[in-house]
Amino acid sequence: MTMSDLSQAEIDALLAGAGGDSSSDSSGGDASFDSGNEDELLSPIEKDALGEIGNISMGSAATTLSTLLGHKVNITTPNVTVAPMNVIQQHYPLPYLVVEVAYTVGIDGNNVFAIQATDAAVIADLMMGGDGTNPDPELNEIHLSAVGEAMNQMMGAVATSLSTMFNKKIDISPPKVNLVDFGKEDLAKENRTEPMVRVAFHMEVDGLIDSEIMQILTVKVAKEMVDSLMGGNDEPEPAPVAQPAAPTPPPAQKAAPAPPPPPQNYPPPQNYPPPPQQQQYPPQNYGYGSSQMQPNVVTNMPVSPAQFTPLSTEPVQINEANIGLILDVPLQVTVELGRTKKTIKEILDLATGSIVELDKLAGEPVEIQVNGHFLAKGEVVVIDENFGVRITEIATPAERAAHLT
Repeated sequence: MTMSDLSQAEIDALLAGAGGDSSSDSSGGDASFDSGNEDELLSPIEKDALGEIGNISMGSAATTLSTLLGHKVNITTPNVTVAPMNVIQQHYPLPYLVVEVAYTVGIDGNNVFAIQATDAAVIADLMMGGDGTNPDPELNEIHLSAVGEAMNQMMGAVATSLSTMFNKKIDISPPKVNLVDFGKEDLAKENRTEPMVRVAFHMEVDGLIDSEIMQILTVKVAKEMVDSLMGGNDEPEPAPVAQPAAPTPPPAQKAAPAPPPPPQNYPPPQNYPPPPQQQQYPPQNYGYGSSQMQPNVVTNMPVSPAQFTPLSTEPVQINEANIGLILDVPLQVTVELGRTKKTIKEILDLATGSIVELDKLAGEPVEIQVNGHFLAKGEVVVIDENFGVRITEIATPAERAAHLT
């Protein structure tokens, strides 16, 4: 059959089908992945806000995961799409490790993270001391616990970032970890067609993992996060309630004038002696701002140089009876080979076989400390395959005092 044998309707149908297969949505995913009314559920501004929230929060999570695994973790800018859960499962028919986190404070709802089972096996191997190159493909309870601890630390970092962004306290419950096969199990038996927000991140772990992790949340939780970021949750302060005016007291009646007091008979004045006059003192000049102040100098006070009891150089007599009361008190004896200082970068670069150079020369006497205080010097010896120290010098009081500073 040639192109000329097809009708115009069949040609239009073929062209429409070809165009549908090659089209993609604005978020970078397949067109068939979207729910059709994506813009009605989330506006472009809301998508951008969710992407920014995911970018900042997962950046903190990547730092936490890098510290736990001991490898560099890179998580790229997220891709936000909307689709029902059954459509999401159709596009990712692989075993996934699903981590469900419930918000307890600040946000009402749950948050689901999905990571491929093969990537989870690498994380579990690294958490358990392996190198991640040959992980066990079968995830047992120990592996799930290791990955759950890593995800718990990551989600704690995410909650802290959300608290900073939203300017309110965000808290989460411990995550629930389950291994689910997206190609066989149905995660949304009741609400298969309910639209869900999918935030996909590309994650790379130092050449060991190059895959995608997903954050799945409901539209309600997504919009609540956007409102918190944009200040939509700021409730206006209630207007002050007008207090009823106090009743005006009735005008006071004009009081009648009081009658004049009756005349009283006072005794005639008597001749009392005049009060004694106070003794007059000359004015004292205390010198506040006055240049005529005369210093009060005592010249007849005997003065002699200070006398000190001479210090005795004889040794102090120790009461053996009192010392005997504490002879059985245990003390911690420590032998210090030497010390050094390292930066945080140098400490993190330490590995098995690394050599740390100390500040003492080979053969130099080591310090002996008792309860953390310098007491003597000695040399290291071997006694019956055990290390020991031979005391060569007892520190003087001056040397012990110098070590205290």
